[in-house]
Amino acid sequence: MGQQELIYSFVAKGTVILADYTEFKGNFTTVAAQCLQKLPASSNRFTYNCDGHTFNYHLDNGFTFCVVAVESVGRQLPIAFLERVKEDFNKRYAGGKAANAGANSLKKEFGPKLKGHMQYCVDHPEEINKLAKVKAQVSEVKGIMMQNIEKVLDRGEKIELLVDKTDNLRSQAQDFKQQGTKMKRKMWVRNMKVKLIVFGIVVALGLVVFLSICHNFKCT
Repeated sequence: MGQQELIYSFVAKGTVILADYTEFKGNFTTVAAQCLQKLPASSNRFTYNCDGHTFNYHLDNGFTFCVVAVESVGRQLPIAFLERVKEDFNKRYAGGKAANAGANSLKKEFGPKLKGHMQYCVDHPEEINKLAKVKAQVSEVKGIMMQNIEKVLDRGEKIELLVDKTDNLRSQAQDFKQQGTKMKRKMWVRNMKVKLIVFGIVVALGLVVFLSICHNFKCT
């Protein structure tokens, strides 16, 4: 998938994770599971933030849908993802088909679905942002609890995100190099413009001074 906007997701029944997906390595899976154990009963939507990441939870009919995202992506993308996953899960396992599912029992079947929804949401940000339903949910601040994760868990370590994909790292390095080249060109053009402007001003001032002391190019 090669993207870091949506890092990890899972579906749980109560506090038992039935299926999850991530292509990264780090302690965010443990932190997300720990938060699952301590979700308050005051609302069905929660977002915890920590170390530049958000842990987003949606509770529905005994099931909990979670996604860990980079905080810079905002609120719409994680919420849209959770809505898509919830709808897909409810259709696929309607009629109580997942009622007796055990830990990780749906990972093989629903794990790839989580991956697909993550990729779709990342690849179609314009469509996600235009969804009126999502915008309405984002505006309902009272229905979503925002907390710093340190208030929920007693922990001192930082969230670790270890990207184990050489292709992704190579792509990022190439993008950085291209951006650096473009920036150098932009700065060179800007410096040349400034130099030309200063040169023009100096020439203009010189002409003004010269003409003020000379008449018809014959100095008196």
